[in-house]
Amino acid sequence: MVKSLDTLKAVLEKVKKELMDKDKIHEETHESMRKATSLSKQSILLVHRKKQDEAEKLLASAKEKITNLQNIAEEYPEIIYGGMFSAALQEYSEAHIFLTLIKEARFISPDEINVPSVDYVLGLADVIGEYRRLSLDALREGDAKKGEECLETMDEIFMELMALEEAYMLVPGLRRKTDVARRIIEATRGDVTQEVRRKSLEDYLKRFETAQPKKRRAKKG
Repeated sequence: MVKSLDTLKAVLEKVKKELMDKDKIHEETHESMRKATSLSKQSILLVHRKKQDEAEKLLASAKEKITNLQNIAEEYPEIIYGGMFSAALQEYSEAHIFLTLIKEARFISPDEINVPSVDYVLGLADVIGEYRRLSLDALREGDAKKGEECLETMDEIFMELMALEEAYMLVPGLRRKTDVARRIIEATRGDVTQEVRRKSLEDYLKRFETAQPKKRRAKKG
């Protein structure tokens, strides 16, 4: 008969506690990841609504969640690093890149927001979709020039992503995102071209209508 049963019980009790602690951390961190993702998404929506200050506040809250998760990752990397955290970092990156482009007309770097390069690049690819929305909003408001400028930004981001060359293949999921981006850009190009032509025709007709009374008066004279 094994005489060390009490020792085994103690060992298993310790194992049980470790597993329960990890399970609790797992639940808490996943909730933080979901919250960080949600805050970043809301921030993007606020940028579209021209509420940049509110967007910054939400991103500050998302940053707290992200930073806390990164600290926990030092002790529990197997819990933190995975698909859900990567998705949160991508959304966080996208929101920061988008907001900084709108406010400062520059591209914020991954070091500035403390995110891995891979998640930054994937977030950058998603910014193309946000600029399509900006472009369509501008076209609906009759601002074809702004619509064209948004399209130019979309093109610039896409071309720079494709210029990664060998590194392009080292970013999991980037090919799929750039395939989607290519379709988005072409659809936007079609929308912008159509609006520019419509606006050009509208301007021509206005000039034509304005010129007709002058011609009639000139003939009478």
